[in-house]
Amino acid sequence: MAAKIFKGLGIAVLAVIACLALLIGFLSITEYRPKDTEVLALEGMSSKALRTGEDVRLMSWNIGYGALGDNADFFMDGGKSVKTADVKRVTDNMEGVFNEITAFAPDILFVQEVDRDSARSEHIDEYFMLQALMSGHTSSFANNFKVAFLPYPVPPIGKVDSGIATFSAYETAEAERIQLPIPFSWPMRMANLKRCLLISRIPVEGSEKQLVLIDLHLEAYDDGEGKAAQTRMLAQVLEEEASKGNYVIAGGDFNQIFSSADGSAYPAQPGKWQAGEIDVATIAGDWQFMMDSSVPSCRSLDQPYEGADKESFQYYLIDGFTFSQNIQVLEFANRDLGFVCSDHEPVEAVIRLAE
Repeated sequence: MAAKIFKGLGIAVLAVIACLALLIGFLSITEYRPKDTEVLALEGMSSKALRTGEDVRLMSWNIGYGALGDNADFFMDGGKSVKTADVKRVTDNMEGVFNEITAFAPDILFVQEVDRDSARSEHIDEYFMLQALMSGHTSSFANNFKVAFLPYPVPPIGKVDSGIATFSAYETAEAERIQLPIPFSWPMRMANLKRCLLISRIPVEGSEKQLVLIDLHLEAYDDGEGKAAQTRMLAQVLEEEASKGNYVIAGGDFNQIFSSADGSAYPAQPGKWQAGEIDVATIAGDWQFMMDSSVPSCRSLDQPYEGADKESFQYYLIDGFTFSQNIQVLEFANRDLGFVCSDHEPVEAVIRLAE
């Protein structure tokens, strides 16, 4: 009897080992391995010329892949949920996103956490939906999360095909994907994000200068070294472009607060995810680091927001923009939408290129 039990246990252990080996092999074969620099397709058509002295409407928004509305909590932030939205809820969230984009009517739009074919957002192509909304704009998309099957937790996240996208009403010369340092080693690297910069270049009429757009979503769940390494690389790009005399805008979800921003209204709560900090003094040159401290740009996902005590949430200032000094910022604000359709709020600005 004992021999049969040990034999059964042995077979079970071997089966588990075989399944793990197959999973690791599958993830290894299908691992997303982007190059350091990749030219991106320019899609859509914009015919507007960019000129100095004219107002430009600018927006950035982490849309939470259409599935992190006010009903959602998330296991990585101390919540319980993995799947946070069905088809209707994803559609409703995206409709809320579209309503705000339409109301503000940005000339330039940065969007983070845009799913194209992911189990977590019911395989809805959100980039395609945004392209339809932003007709008359040129767009580019850069993957930063592409995994054939994410095996954790239980139930597993499954397939993820996601990234960041930039839309411009102005004629765009080129766009490229720049790979950022990856803080994770094998085997965690295979099923993790490969974060990047999406850099678009727009000619400025009557000038040899360009408007350089840098759309980004920096590291979140690392020990801090990943954020620091990615920020250093971002700083190098900023400094290089400014040295050419270009107009430069970097924006998106930094997952860090600028040291120049006032985050005192959102003190750290024990046991909840905390953002890093970018020491703006370490970035050479004259830059405008802007975050709107009057409205939090992100909320914690340790519990659903709808119907909860709003004082119990951790709030963050992690979304914003960096502008070169040759850009005049006329208006700048986070929109307070009550986190209904995303766990982030949009950042909106009106700017002007100095002559």
